[in-house]
Amino acid sequence: MDIVQDAAPGLDTAPELVDAASAPHHPVEIRRADYRPFAWLVPEIELSFDLAPDSTLVTSKLTVVRNAAADAEPTIRLNGEGLELMSVKVDGTPVNDYSLDGGDLILPLSADAHLIEIATRIDPSANTQLEGLYASGGMLCTQCEAEGFRRITFFPDRPDVLSIWRVRMRANKAQFPVLLANGNRVAAGENNDGSHWAEWHDPWPKPCYLFALVAGDLVANSSTFTTCGGREVALNVWVRPEDLPRTGHAIESLSKAMKWDEEVFGREYDLDLFNIVAVSDFNMGAMENKGLNIFNTKYVLADAETATDGDFDAIEGVIAHEYFHNWSGNRVTCRDWFQLSLKEGFTVLRDQLFSQDMQGEAVKRIEDVRILRSAQFPEDSGPLAHPIRPDSYREISNFYTATVYNKGAEVIRMMRSMAGPERFRAGTGLYFARHDGEAATCEDFVAAIEDGAGLDLGQFRLWYSQAGTPRVGVRMEHAGDEVTLHLRQAMAPTPGQKEKAPMVIPLRITLLDRASGSHRGEQLIVLDSEKQSFSFPGYATRPVLSINRGFTAPVVIEREIAREDLLLLAAHDDDAFARNEALQELVGGHLVAAALGALDADARRSGEDAIAEAVGAIVADERLDDSMRGEMLVLPAVSYLMEQIDRPDPCVVHRERENLKGILGARLETQLRAQYDRVSACAHDAPGSRGARRMKTQALAYLAASDPGLAADLAMRQYRDAANMTDRQGALMVLCGLETPAREECLADFHRRFAGNALVIDKWFSLQALSLHPQVLEHVKALARHPDFTLRNPNRVRSLYMALVGNPHAFHAASGEGYRLIADLILALDPINAQTAARFVPALGRWRRIEEGRSELMRGELERIAASKLSRDTFEQVARSLG
Repeated sequence: MDIVQDAAPGLDTAPELVDAASAPHHPVEIRRADYRPFAWLVPEIELSFDLAPDSTLVTSKLTVVRNAAADAEPTIRLNGEGLELMSVKVDGTPVNDYSLDGGDLILPLSADAHLIEIATRIDPSANTQLEGLYASGGMLCTQCEAEGFRRITFFPDRPDVLSIWRVRMRANKAQFPVLLANGNRVAAGENNDGSHWAEWHDPWPKPCYLFALVAGDLVANSSTFTTCGGREVALNVWVRPEDLPRTGHAIESLSKAMKWDEEVFGREYDLDLFNIVAVSDFNMGAMENKGLNIFNTKYVLADAETATDGDFDAIEGVIAHEYFHNWSGNRVTCRDWFQLSLKEGFTVLRDQLFSQDMQGEAVKRIEDVRILRSAQFPEDSGPLAHPIRPDSYREISNFYTATVYNKGAEVIRMMRSMAGPERFRAGTGLYFARHDGEAATCEDFVAAIEDGAGLDLGQFRLWYSQAGTPRVGVRMEHAGDEVTLHLRQAMAPTPGQKEKAPMVIPLRITLLDRASGSHRGEQLIVLDSEKQSFSFPGYATRPVLSINRGFTAPVVIEREIAREDLLLLAAHDDDAFARNEALQELVGGHLVAAALGALDADARRSGEDAIAEAVGAIVADERLDDSMRGEMLVLPAVSYLMEQIDRPDPCVVHRERENLKGILGARLETQLRAQYDRVSACAHDAPGSRGARRMKTQALAYLAASDPGLAADLAMRQYRDAANMTDRQGALMVLCGLETPAREECLADFHRRFAGNALVIDKWFSLQALSLHPQVLEHVKALARHPDFTLRNPNRVRSLYMALVGNPHAFHAASGEGYRLIADLILALDPINAQTAARFVPALGRWRRIEEGRSELMRGELERIAASKLSRDTFEQVARSLG
């Protein structure tokens, strides 16, 4: 519980340090049902910053008026954390009748409107949490979502308080020649003492989590964009001077996103300026602050020598995501943090649809579903399961999850599937029109889609309140000339939700002719009861069912299907996602049975024969482009396979997967080597070269599993001849897992070649931690002692330790060493950067789902962490994981 400090110092006393985070307490549970509008509106705020790295003075002027829609309060509570309070004035008069409740400032207010002026001092250089105003690489920058603004000054730090902002910054010009904030710059000048100043005005009301400020020695890649309404917008991507050559892709991606949003969603940009700033030290990927997006450098900087094709795609997608927030998040924001999926789920869908149009629908959809299954499905079945609109939290930073983002996007995609693109756009247009300039709720969004698209979404709303992944049982019956589908849905209990009501589950299906592979067209059926049957007349012979085409619903399909039917679907289904899904089902079923020890020698050999036949057909299919071919060669992830087994041994699952890869590599060696040679001859900038590189990497990985000597030679040559990072990284990835002298030679060359480039050195750390090498844990421990490793940069921490978590044969080593390494990291990192530390806890929180021996080891590490003094972020994750 927070400590209430009743005695308030007078203005003539020493400044007071207010730090709620340092007070020992168990975090208070915040409930959605307890929401009440804030008693005071803050229609305008003026901020003045006297900027310096170790001592910044912040003066805020808040115009406050009583909120007629809220219960009257005699005081106003302004949130604060880690602030040195210098002075307080109300209506121009110094006051000393305030109190401090933990980090919050409580002021008595007697009238219906007041002007509050507060001066605080902060130390950006000491802010290792990277929330609020902090120093990074010689610049000063901010990160305020979700509750970072309270580290800058006292303010009602909640998303439903919307204000018009004016900001004035003053700083040493030589040290900080560029001064940026939200909105449009309205004035600037220089002072006689070597300092300069800039004033910014944002005309659109926004909550404090969208406030942003940057001061630094930066240069910009600049362009312009003319909106559909004729407004000319200045575009700038601001970086350190040495990074400027790697910003071209970022600014091109921004222009593409602006044009696409006009064409597809009818959303036009609304300021004269759009700035992006790349920052080296950043807890998240990027932040959509109004008119001043702040990005992790990982999602801005790219060229062919230092970034992979995947990096280029990620930059394009993340820049689009943050730009799309200008409407789905900024112009219409969240009433409270329980509504986080309102902006994030919707915007993820928008960036997915954009990337499908830019990169190709089928491959992008397969990639998105793979991420959902690997990250979100395990979340849904673990102790941290929660609905996309949670009911309670202790630390909101812990709810920036795959459930809120990725599953949230899938829920809105289902609405789009049921409405169709045109009616869905009508619904979203109505949502923006109704709630522009407001803090809205998920219910507001659903109601707008209902009214605009003409849908009844009453029962569908359960997707917002129920946690868990539905499992849909499918049985097909053929009698006479009629086919009947019998469907049944069920969901396992999740924390706090033992009983589940039936969900609305839209499923795109078709029935393929067994002889020709053709079909009569696709249908959308909707399962909205626990059990339901659907009949289809006119089928004299039993067809083959293709179901959940395009992954219309985020569910698990459970069915008994003949192997020959899966082979037909994998070869002939004209829905690319469904075709890949059939192959995944074929391979996944075999691997799960093998991991369970359910296959005798004959059954194992028969399964391997069928998979080799299917994969060989994919490799040889000239109708496929290389991007799709390479995508279809990716075997099901270990995390996804583990979800299908009760308390699995992760290392057995991993071993079976690698064994199968080796068998396929051996049986298809001639074909794979021919494909490898073919795509290797493709020029790195030729049409189709991206797909060629994808196929090259997959072929090399299969060959490495079957013939390490051959693969080492091929990989060494590929590394030396590489004209781009995709080929170089693919070769090094294979070499990292092999016991060959070429491994050390190429690792040393890679580090020497890219020394000083932090993003590429992150790759160097990750490739080693992700490797199949038998000594990978010893490598990770050595890398943690490397001079280039630091706990103070989130990218570097993730590059080593998130890679370890994602490596099943290392993280789940029978000795428990992988678990100990992650627990040690959490304890060391939590005092430095709690938000980043807390994100490692869920990996250990899966202990109930793992076989007994490892389960006890994981729980033991969680209990060791729990015995320490923890931040709010980490405490909540550990407490929930232990139950």
